[in-house]
Parts: sequence; structure tokens; C-alpha cells
Amino acid sequence: MRTLEVVETGPLALIQDLGRPGYAHLGVPPSGALDVPALKLANRLVGNAEDAAGVECLFGGLRLRATTSCTVAVTGPSVAVEVDGRPVGSHAPVWLAAGQVVAIGAPATGLRCYLAVSGGITVDAELGSRSRDVLSEIGPAPLKKGDVLPLGPSSVSGGADVVLPTTAAAELVVRVDPGPRAHWFENLASGLAKTWTVTAESNRVGLRLDGPALARGHEYAERELPSEGLLTGAVQVPPNGLPVVFLADHPTTGGYPVAAVVRQASLPALAQARPGTLLRFHSSTRVWNR
Repeated sequence: MRTLEVVETGPLALIQDLGRPGYAHLGVPPSGALDVPALKLANRLVGNAEDAAGVECLFGGLRLRATTSCTVAVTGPSVAVEVDGRPVGSHAPVWLAAGQVVAIGAPATGLRCYLAVSGGITVDAELGSRSRDVLSEIGPAPLKKGDVLPLGPSSVSGGADVVLPTTAAAELVVRVDPGPRAHWFENLASGLAKTWTVTAESNRVGLRLDGPALARGHEYAERELPSEGLLTGAVQVPPNGLPVVFLADHPTTGGYPVAAVVRQASLPALAQARPGTLLRFHSSTRVWNR
């Protein structure tokens, strides 16, 4: 049987694929890798289908021992990768012999690295996905030392060659469109365009931001809102006026107004936003209903 053994996990290591969309009516978030392009790239590097399950590793520290020969690749931000203590680099396919240990260091920028292995990780799926959902606690538990991860059969096709790693920006410009409750807020476009700071309370559910509070219009100051459906990227504004940007493990409904929605192309950068990262929201549309 082809397997990987978990030697160390670092702060948090989760099995993720491309998620389980389509279950919002059951209260189940879409989940899946936060940095989708990084996971897809890692899978291409080892010859997998892009939706194969890999490991999402928060701030490094992951060490895995191969019990069979396999190929691995690590993507996301640039990061040190070693095999049995020998540097091999990220963003390239690396062959492991049985017994060898691959280790991921802490990235210099960004938060989340992705490790793919030839054949993919084949733990049991729930609702069609092997992803861990930290909000609903669906899917395989966070990895722990001693876990043994089953692998699928290795592909006979070759993977992609070496690619250039990315660098996570310290300041982000996040593209948004007006949300369904944009008209609840005064001067929303200019308010969102001010500088916000990602806080340490952020996680896979959402990014919590600190900055100049967004103000509701007078007629909406005391309004209550029935729960509405939420999308990944929804910018929800609680009574304190400090936005929360919902990520892949977000709740499927919420009772605070959604002022804006992050465009899908900007979501991978948010997955790599460390606490202290500065960001501004930008929209090319002039329609903000106020």
C-alpha cells in the first residue's frame, strides 16, 4: 500500500482538495484549498489531476515520511523544502525513495503552502470531497504526528517542470463588486478604499479587518436583517463597522449586511494574507446605490 506517514505537522496541516460546492442548502460551506491555484499547480507538478487531495500547511513545519517511492511538490509562497536534510527547493517535482522524509520550512512571505504527492491522498471522502471544513468539522481531522495517509496509484504521465514561486505582497489591492446591502452604508466605496489591516483573529472561515469603521446610513442605523445566503468572498459588516471577508469555510447564512463581494481572482491573495497585511478594496463599477 502506498502511504505517507506524518512525522511533524507544524501549527496546522489539513487535507484539502477543491472542496464540496453545492451543499449550502444543507448548511455546509464549500471548503477546499484557500489558495486554489497553488494546489492545482502542485498537482500538475506531480502528474495528478488538479482536483486531487493534498496537504494545506499553515506556516510550515510539516514533515512527512514516504513508505514507498513517490513524487512530491510544494507550492504557494517561496519556501525551503528539504529531503533528509538536503535542500531541494519548492515549486518543482521531487522524487522520494521509501523511507525518505520531506520537510517544509516556514515561508518568508504568505501563510499557506501546499504539498501534492503522486497519486493524491485518498482518505475517505465526505459529501464528495476530502477537504477539512474547520467550521462544520466535516472531512478528515487536522493531521497529527503518526497519521498514515493512503495514496492513490501514481500517474504514468509526467508532471509539469519547475515554475517560479510567488511572493505574497505586504499590501493588497482587493477587487470587489457592490454587495446586496451596499446601499445601507454611507460613502461605502471611499470607506472600503481606505487602508485595512488583517488581524490575528483571521482563519479559514474569514479575514477579520481593523481600520476606520464603516458607517451605516441614518435610515439603516438600527435596522435588523433576516439571515441571508453568503458566498465565498462576501464582505460582511457587523455592528462595529469592521469588515469580515468570508473565505472557503464560511457559514452559509448570516444576519449582518454584506457590503461588497470579493472577485474570485483576488481570493488566492487573501489566503496568503498574514496578520498585519495591509489591504484596500477597489471596484471599477460606479454603481454603489448611494
